[in-house]
Amino acid sequence: MSDLDLNLLVALDALLRERSVSAAARRLGLSTSAMSRTLARLRAALGDPILVPAGRGMVATPHALSIAQEVRGLTEAVHGVLSPVSGLDISKVRRDVTIRANEAFVLIYAASLSAAVANAAPGIRLRFAPRSDKDIHSLRDGTVDLDIGVLPRESGELRCQTLFDDLYVGVARAGHPIFDADPITVEAYLAWGHVLFSTKADFAGPIDAALADLGVQRDVRLIVPSFPAVITVAATSDLIGSIPQSHRNSVTTSDVRTFALPVVVPGFSIVQAWHPRMDADPVHRWLRALIFDTFRASA
Repeated sequence: MSDLDLNLLVALDALLRERSVSAAARRLGLSTSAMSRTLARLRAALGDPILVPAGRGMVATPHALSIAQEVRGLTEAVHGVLSPVSGLDISKVRRDVTIRANEAFVLIYAASLSAAVANAAPGIRLRFAPRSDKDIHSLRDGTVDLDIGVLPRESGELRCQTLFDDLYVGVARAGHPIFDADPITVEAYLAWGHVLFSTKADFAGPIDAALADLGVQRDVRLIVPSFPAVITVAATSDLIGSIPQSHRNSVTTSDVRTFALPVVVPGFSIVQAWHPRMDADPVHRWLRALIFDTFRASA
């Protein structure tokens, strides 16, 4: 470890952020010549030019681009570890936090979460963003602070914490003939057309996979882009829908009823996901704990 120089890591982060030797030097309070010598050391250590001239500026090499996020995370982690620990007075924090979640989650939980945050930290404002785009890039660059929903597909890079477990239930208008069956059988379930939630216009989902295992298929007549839309359609037609059990709290009308599905469908977990670069951020940690405790209390 005698040859480990963390200043090189800090300098590399500054160079990759600024894409300029002089700008990186100003960022770190160094002379341009000192930063040039540091860049030479980095090139020798990495076996890569890192930055190369391009017109009046400089561009990063492919290798430099590939490690930029990791270098930034390591630098922030080092600063966090080597900085003095100070207490967080959350009541004095002023900050905007963006949470990505689907429409149904916002309808059910946004008001209660906002009240819980305002009670402890009146200077923190929440902004809910649509979950139509689930990629991790917004979490990487800080545009989105938290992603709440089903575990993202590209989750290997993220930190995730389960908030609660969920499962699907059926939904139909009150007075629908399907409720004449007690219990509701697969045959009764298949006798009606269905409305399905899908963001990708896919006419099949986990329920269809479970039905396929039984050698049967339901008649999906309509696809809508949200679970609240499923509820609305079911309330005003003879179509049968399916929603997460947790979304029953969003059913504020007596026009619909929910029921247990007549086929076994795997459950799923709702998680809060964030990028590791926010692990040590005290405000972010406080918010994650608040959200986790809020859902545990309502379980």
